[in-house]
Amino acid sequence: MSRVHEALRRAEQAAATMPPAAATPAVGDSFSGRVSPTPAAEISTLDNEILRQIRVIPFKQSDEAMLIDPTRPNEAPTEEFRTLRTRLNHMQSLQPIHTTVITSPSPAEGKSFAAANLALAQAQLAGNYTLLADFDFRRPIVHNLFQTERSPGITDYLQGKIQLHEAIRRVGDSNLFIMPAGEAVINPLELLNLREVKLMLDRLPDLFNWVILDSPPLLFAADANLLSTLCHGTILVVRIGSTTIDSVTRAMQSLCQNNVLGIVVNGARRGELYSKYTYYHSYYSPKEEDEADEPAPAPVRKVKASKSRPAEEEDDE
Repeated sequence: MSRVHEALRRAEQAAATMPPAAATPAVGDSFSGRVSPTPAAEISTLDNEILRQIRVIPFKQSDEAMLIDPTRPNEAPTEEFRTLRTRLNHMQSLQPIHTTVITSPSPAEGKSFAAANLALAQAQLAGNYTLLADFDFRRPIVHNLFQTERSPGITDYLQGKIQLHEAIRRVGDSNLFIMPAGEAVINPLELLNLREVKLMLDRLPDLFNWVILDSPPLLFAADANLLSTLCHGTILVVRIGSTTIDSVTRAMQSLCQNNVLGIVVNGARRGELYSKYTYYHSYYSPKEEDEADEPAPAPVRKVKASKSRPAEEEDDE
């Protein structure tokens, strides 16, 4: 034991007499297998440089995209996604949530529709930089929704063919950024298992307040299960009249960890939503308050008109 104490004493004396330059490794220099962290000021400079290099594309959606219209805030779908945005932002204030996977149990339940519109709703807030990333390498759709090219994108960056800023586009002068899927790959799951995927997902929150991932369905590919373990949370999209209780149960059980933030129900009847929001916004519109002291019967007629519309299912991607 005396020899052990003597060795420890000599080690402490040697460390005390070591010059400061030798005791603390420089940034990027190796010392005992570890690298000192990059200063916060330098990280901020790198982030700003990446954002300045991102290419800007015009905001031009396809006719089948069914994206919410920022210029018509009183429409029912817009209000629903603003409600979802408020709940997520409240959760973010309680815990660090910046990367979110949007998925569904099966195809054609509206996951891409929900991911794109949630990203649009988040981007409407001042300074709320939002990235919509298409991680559905099997059936990508984000590039079609915003009428841009599929490549260069995520797969190109993960294979080392391009730099990060080349895989991202900024939509007009808004706070919305999109990252298309990139060129087709033979085995998407193998690509998602690369170390570069985790490094990228850990890096993106330094650039964006929200990173929303559109991923394949849970019960048809293992991609979403893997992505959920790399992100802060998962949102499950189900469709009324299509998704079964059994598929929801199996989808929840397939997730490797319990980080489900909530469930989005898609496919509500158009008449139910429009009658509710049309009545409220018409009743409290400033124009009607100026015309008369008491509410005119016009809102009642509008309610009847909206209720007379046929109940139809809302399409989704």
